[in-house]
Order: sequence, then C-alpha cells, then structure tokens
Amino acid sequence: MTPGNIVGMAAIKKLDVIALTDHNSCKNCPPFMKYAEEFGIIGIPGMELCTAEEVHVICLFETLEEAMSFDAYVYEKLPAFQNNPSIFGKQQICNKEDEIISLEPNLLINATTIPFHQVYDLVTKYHGIMIPAHIDKTTNSILSNLGFIPGDSKFHCAEISDLKNLHSLRRNNPYLNTCNIITNSDAHYLYQINEPDNYIYSESRNSRNILNALKRG
Repeated sequence: MTPGNIVGMAAIKKLDVIALTDHNSCKNCPPFMKYAEEFGIIGIPGMELCTAEEVHVICLFETLEEAMSFDAYVYEKLPAFQNNPSIFGKQQICNKEDEIISLEPNLLINATTIPFHQVYDLVTKYHGIMIPAHIDKTTNSILSNLGFIPGDSKFHCAEISDLKNLHSLRRNNPYLNTCNIITNSDAHYLYQINEPDNYIYSESRNSRNILNALKRG
C-alpha cells in the first residue's frame, strides 16, 4: 500500500478520482499527489480523522498545502503513545520515489483530542470538507459512538458502507435527508480498491469542483 502502488492500482482499475485518507495523517499525501498527476488521475489529499469520541471522519482538501497544514495541527492533538509494529503494523512514510524513508513512532489509530462538534469549522478553515465515515458500521461511526446525529451538525455529506442501509438510516435520522450520501471502497489493501462503480458528477476535473459536488450533489 505505498502511494505509488495505490495510484497504480487505481489506474489499472480505470478510476478517475481517488483520495488518500490515512488515519490521523496526511504525511503520505505528497508522493500520492505526485503519482496521481503522473498517471492522469485526480488525487484528493485527505485524512481519516479520529475524534475525541473515536468517531471516524473523512477530511478532504483542495490542495496538498492545506492538507499538510491540517496534518500538522492534528498531530499536535494526537496522544504521544508509541506504536507497537508487531501488533499494529509499521506506519511507513514514503518519499516521492515511493521509497520508505521513516516510520511514524506515535500510534495513529488513537483518538485525537478534537471533539466531533469542532470538526466542521476546523476543516473549513483549511478549505476542506468533512464526511462522517461509514456511519452504518457498529464501531467508530457517528451513530455507533454518539448514538445520534447532533442537532448542531453542519456536514453536507456522509459515507455509508452498504447502500442497502440507506432507507432505514434516513428514516431513523432525518438529518441525513439533507445530506449527500456516498459509498466507496474504503480500501485498506490493494485488492479492495473498487472498480469504477460509483460516480461523482462535477462541473470540471479539479479537486475544488469535486469537493463542491460532494457538498451540493
């Protein structure tokens, strides 16, 4: 799952748009964006943020610079708890030649100190969008961990793992009727990267319009 291999597999699958969203980190986004450009794929730099409540939230950004600034902010909110590679695996950081140059020492799957209710304003500050992740899962989702969608929520898009759950989710959570709903591969291994089964309709092929399409439908 090096950045080059991810983009290469996406090219084999003939995908037009892909995002890299490591847990609590954007540090592999620079090589990812380089390879996306070389393969003619639209790369969206991002992160899967783990909030203080252990809710997973996809954060996507217009530019690499804004993603890396967000990365620096989040890293300061991550507990300095050392990773154990024998249990959690190696947290590899690659350079633009797709070579492993370092290992992240702090465990990235930990919860940050950022509460869910602050995520929308925080991500907007970096010209990004927030998408509560896999809201139909029984762990690390807004519904499993909070039990409800807060009344002061501002997000415009949510991700589900199985579209068959959409009707009941909207019936039980009226806020979702105001949201765009997406589903994607959520790939943690190369073989999990989907064929181009899901589509986003955008005014043009750039990250800004794609993020706007996610927000507005």
